[in-house]
Amino acid sequence: MPKVLIVGGGAAGMMAAISAKINGAEVVVLERNNRVGKKILATGNGRCNYTNINLSIDNYHGKNPKFAYSCLSKFGVAETLDFFERLGITPAIEEKGKVFPLSFQSSSVLDVLRFELEDLGVELLTDVFVIGINKGEKFELILEDGRKVYGDKVILATGGCAAPNTGSDGNGYTLAKSMGHSIVEVFPGLVQLKLEGDIFKQVDGVKFVGTAGLYVGNELIKEDRGDILFTNYGISGPPILQLSRTALEYLNNNKAIELKVSIIDRKTEKELFDYLIYRFGFMAKKTIEKGLIGLINKRLIPPILKEVNIDKNKQIAYLSNEEVRRLANILTDWRFNISGSKSFKDAQVTAGGINTDEIDSSTMESKLIEGLYFAGEIVDIDGDCGGFNLQWAWSSGYIAGENASLD
Repeated sequence: MPKVLIVGGGAAGMMAAISAKINGAEVVVLERNNRVGKKILATGNGRCNYTNINLSIDNYHGKNPKFAYSCLSKFGVAETLDFFERLGITPAIEEKGKVFPLSFQSSSVLDVLRFELEDLGVELLTDVFVIGINKGEKFELILEDGRKVYGDKVILATGGCAAPNTGSDGNGYTLAKSMGHSIVEVFPGLVQLKLEGDIFKQVDGVKFVGTAGLYVGNELIKEDRGDILFTNYGISGPPILQLSRTALEYLNNNKAIELKVSIIDRKTEKELFDYLIYRFGFMAKKTIEKGLIGLINKRLIPPILKEVNIDKNKQIAYLSNEEVRRLANILTDWRFNISGSKSFKDAQVTAGGINTDEIDSSTMESKLIEGLYFAGEIVDIDGDCGGFNLQWAWSSGYIAGENASLD
């Protein structure tokens, strides 16, 4: 049976190792950290959202998102749930189809994977950094300390550039390029957005449940709802992370894109206008600043009033219908120019990666170099927030490991 060398001991690398070993291959995992699976511990806010029962190909992005279909159909959600249940992970399904271990600990998922690697006899080489790869009669991996490791097949599962503190610094792209592969430009995915404006220090930390949408002109491109958080640089929260990839794609192509924030999203602008007229009927003697308390977060009131050019000390009795209309508009449709995003350090995933045109989607083998395979985030496939990226890691890792183990 072939000797399979796996560069990277993250989610995709561990799954590839288990898959290849189950199929009889000799397997060596080379990991630059002092232990495998470090990044898994941070997923799902420490709870590990390891898949999603509502998975669809529409949850994936890249130059050719349909590339992911083959792996996801061969080793999908059902196979993933079964695989982990056999290792000891009881699934707990939460809102929007997110699946967590019932222990709600990321360490549970990492522990059972490590136990399985140990039980199967997979060789783990930790604290080793692969700086070069050559293909002769066998593959030769060159380590930073000068050592060389030889094998029949190689799986690159090094991750992308997101969360570089876990070891993902883009080194896998360098290795892939040295073997002739091309890289689709990478940028942060699932990341907080920076906005233009001078209000953000005032509203830093204000959180609300609302809707965020991306607009090009008057056309809605994409929207999402949930907890939204203003920050001192702009905006964050799950809906913002979901929108960030699309926003950055437009910005990277020098196209203007606006963020619409609906602080009150249960009413249309007209409905809110009518409600405000009704509400203000009870408080004619109050200032408008006081009149908005209890409707929206108190810290949002001064910047919103400034934005719509209403004196915060103005008595409600003297508000014009036009001023009330401006208030209804900004509370349902507050627009911001997006100036960029936080860095890879804050991103949950990397968008872009190894060009999928150069990879066989059914085996994850390179079309350029026989015996070279890829798995996980290193490939130009990234998923939405909600367990979709880990599912891609499990699916692509399993398929790569299975095929690399064949003689």
